[in-house]
Amino acid sequence: MQEYWELYMKNLEGNPASIQFNAGISMEIDKLKYIYPTIAFVKAKLKEPKESGLLGENEEPEILFMEDKLEASMIKFRIGTYVGRVISDGYVTFLYYLQFTYNWEDFIEFALTEHQNYEVTHGHSEDSEWNYYKNLLYPTAKEWQLIQNHKVCKALSEQGDNLHLKRAISHKLFFENSDRKEELKEALEERGFKIQQSIKNKEGVEGLEFYRIDKPFYHDIDELTLELIDLCEAFGALYDGWETSVVKL
Repeated sequence: MQEYWELYMKNLEGNPASIQFNAGISMEIDKLKYIYPTIAFVKAKLKEPKESGLLGENEEPEILFMEDKLEASMIKFRIGTYVGRVISDGYVTFLYYLQFTYNWEDFIEFALTEHQNYEVTHGHSEDSEWNYYKNLLYPTAKEWQLIQNHKVCKALSEQGDNLHLKRAISHKLFFENSDRKEELKEALEERGFKIQQSIKNKEGVEGLEFYRIDKPFYHDIDELTLELIDLCEAFGALYDGWETSVVKL
C-alpha cells in the first residue's frame, strides 16, 4: 500500500476545512475495498480552535500526538489503515478503513489513554465502495488543480521567482470530444490566449498547447486555472495544467 499524503483546503458544509489524505492509495481502491470494507472515525472537539474553526498553533502538538498514538494503535491491533484527517468547525476527525471491527473498543482504549481530557466520539459503518474516501477526502478536479498550482508557485518562489511579475504562462488541454475543437480555439483566442501547437498525449489523445501573459501568483493563477477548467469542460476537453519560466527581477 502506497503512502503519498496531500494537504489542501476546501469548503465543507459552509465552513473552511483542512483535509489531509493518503493520495497514494487512490489507484488501489478496487483491490482495497474488499480487504477494508468498513469506514471508521475518531472525532475530537478542539479546545482552542481558531475563529475559523481550524486548528490553532498552541493545540497542534497535542493533536499531532493524538494522531500518532491512533496510528500506533492501528498498527498494534492490525485492524485497518489510516486514510485521512478532516479539521473543520472546531473538530478534528481521523478516518480509517477497517478489515474487521471486533477489537475496535480495545483499539480506542489503547489509543486514547493519554487523551482523556478531550471530548471524543467514535464509530464505524459499512462503506465497501469507499465513498467517504472518494467524496470527502479525495479532491475534485478543481481542488486538485489548486493543490498543483500551489506546488508550482512554491517551487518557483524557492528559486527566487517574483510571482507578481507577468510572463508567458503555457497551458495544455486534451479533448474528450474533438467535435468542438475549433470552437474552443476561438473561445481561447477571444480571451487573449495564443495557440502554440497541437499535441498528443501518450495514449494518442489530441490536445492543444496555448499561452497568455499573466501573473503566476497564488490567487491569480488559481482564478485563471479554475476559469480554464470550466471553459474546457464546456467544449468537451480536460485542462491539463500549466508551466512557466522563473522571473527574478
